[in-house]
Amino acid sequence: MAAAGPRPETASPQWVPPECDPAGTAARLGDCEDAPVRPLCKPRGICSRAYFLVLMVFVHLYLGNVLALLLFVHYSNGDESSDPGPQHRTPGPEPAPTLAPLTRLEGIKVGHVQKVQLVADREHFIRTLSLKPLLFEIPGFLSDEECRLIIHLAQMKGLQRSQILPTEEYEEAMGTMQISQLDLFRLLDQNHDGRLQLREVLAQTRLGSGRWMTPENIQEMYSAIKADPDGDGVLSLQEFSDMDLRDFHKYMRRHKAAASELVRNSHHTWLYQGKGAHHVMRAIHQRVLRLTRLSPEIVELSEPMQVVRYGEGGHYHAHVDSGPVYPETICSHTKLVANESVPFETSCRYMTVLFYLNNVTGGGETVFPVADNRTYDEMSLIQDNVDLRDTRRHCDKGNLRVKPQQGTAVFWYNYLPDGQGWVGDVDDYSLHGGCLVTRGTKWIANNWINVDPNQARQALFQQEMARLAREGGADSQPEWALDRAYRDARVEL
Repeated sequence: MAAAGPRPETASPQWVPPECDPAGTAARLGDCEDAPVRPLCKPRGICSRAYFLVLMVFVHLYLGNVLALLLFVHYSNGDESSDPGPQHRTPGPEPAPTLAPLTRLEGIKVGHVQKVQLVADREHFIRTLSLKPLLFEIPGFLSDEECRLIIHLAQMKGLQRSQILPTEEYEEAMGTMQISQLDLFRLLDQNHDGRLQLREVLAQTRLGSGRWMTPENIQEMYSAIKADPDGDGVLSLQEFSDMDLRDFHKYMRRHKAAASELVRNSHHTWLYQGKGAHHVMRAIHQRVLRLTRLSPEIVELSEPMQVVRYGEGGHYHAHVDSGPVYPETICSHTKLVANESVPFETSCRYMTVLFYLNNVTGGGETVFPVADNRTYDEMSLIQDNVDLRDTRRHCDKGNLRVKPQQGTAVFWYNYLPDGQGWVGDVDDYSLHGGCLVTRGTKWIANNWINVDPNQARQALFQQEMARLAREGGADSQPEWALDRAYRDARVEL
């Protein structure tokens, strides 16, 4: 879906620091609504002036007694010992601080342009690309020199092949699953018609060894393990019950996926941006802080910069950057202070800031398949053997594609607001992927801003990290933050 062209605004908003931004405080609605009023008496003339005076005297006497009782209890509890000497109490842990509401830029409409001051000597312009998800583009966020420096630092650090989920961990997790075959069938049967269509199976087979399953792959597997005797590509409950799930895992182990068959085909590394990092990396980090208008504590304690290289044939099928948080999951960045035992953890990424580090000769767009759709239905992503999440074959069918341009940044929100200034549900419209690189190489970088949907847990995390920083030592920062190998690198660009 083509986005409308930018329309210059007659009064573009100027940059306001986060601590001064009045829009940063979320309004609480509904606290002052009038409740229906019940009359104190029946409308028969009983509400005389004398009756009213007697009633009010009774109310005042009652309230006075209640207040006196509360004061008595308060002062009685304040003197718990008959010893008039000083009371020595063991200080408990500091209460977690109250966090300010999360700021969120307004999109206004597709094509709307905002002017912001992110660096001292120039202005940047933010253009709204979509409202679902709330997605923006900033040309020239990075200079060409900064882009080349990031690539050079990543090459110095060394890149490794990107993986989704190692096979060993997947098989171990599957082995510990306590779920019957009937329950598994019901879980897969999303439309509850008693039959498993190919698209229902495809929607749930994106993990495993990181292999991307296509309709053809599923039918080949059915044939190999004899799961679909009539060959119609649909499994009945009886056919599914007759299937041995161990045959499925054996098939997946025997058929090692090529790079083009993986969910993600790329190489990546991480670059530290905290205190003591390369001065250019610190400057970019501070620029991101001003862009997001979030508190310094949230931005500084988020993940380091990820740098990714997609060679020719590289891709990343459509996905969301942040996982939903259920009672069985916990955020990766706050798990150390959660004091909870849960089986799964997930990335809690409030925002994604993506930088294009070079111009790509062919392909490599960032696609948002359902951007600004009127509705979202996961099963409608796969229709007539066309999977909108497949960025190797169907990128051209996505609603919105962003072409890589060196120095441009795009950023979006992965969660909806909860109406109280914090994180709500994951925004399904933030589904996005990296289209197939048909010619040349594509370099990008990501800054993810981590926020726990549990506000109290996020506050406890920030408090604990501040305490560790005051005390110093190796534990005062996450493990990845200790990598400063390129801090003093001098690169001629």
